[in-house]
Amino acid sequence: MSDFASRRTMMVDTQIRPSDVTKFPIIDAMLHVPRENFVPDYLREAAYIGENLDLGDGRVMLEPRTLAKMLDALEIEPAQVALDIGCGLGYSTAVLAHLCDFVVGVEDDEARAEEAQALLSGQGVDNAAVMHAPLIEGSAKSGPYDIIMLQGAVEDVPAALLEQLREGGRIACVFAEGALGVVKIGHKIDGVVNWRFGFNAGAPLLPGFKKQPVFAL
Repeated sequence: MSDFASRRTMMVDTQIRPSDVTKFPIIDAMLHVPRENFVPDYLREAAYIGENLDLGDGRVMLEPRTLAKMLDALEIEPAQVALDIGCGLGYSTAVLAHLCDFVVGVEDDEARAEEAQALLSGQGVDNAAVMHAPLIEGSAKSGPYDIIMLQGAVEDVPAALLEQLREGGRIACVFAEGALGVVKIGHKIDGVVNWRFGFNAGAPLLPGFKKQPVFAL
């Protein structure tokens, strides 16, 4: 039997704290959410390694460092509501649920969405719900949101998704730039999202988030 609690502590001590993530709520959430329960069974033993985990279909669970640094940059407050795009089997949603009032996860694979909901319920996470929908659509009916996170890379974020961000809200995602990627944090001010560089990180492109070609006459 693997000692996953010790691995969680080691993950925080070797991957999270050295990345300058020191906020107690984030550390506490990542120490308590059992990452091994939110991956396919064959990946349980690899749940705490410091790299993206392949969930299949070109989708990944972001490495702990990337997730933690995104959470840190978002400055999440306890009364806020979050939207988690591409939540996979629900790990990021479970961590967000520790940090804010309510989380809506979105998955475009129906079986994965149902499994994520079941895993969250099984862990007693009662302030989160996973919806089955195209990732680019988000979940407007539960918005607007104070926080939006995307669990994968984008080339562009559609306006329809940015509209679900509340005035003063924050959004974080990995922008694919060549072979590498950068995490940017967007702040919505006067209805416009202004993006700022956060840190370097890589992830596969989420379906639907490719930049649309511009045709000029």
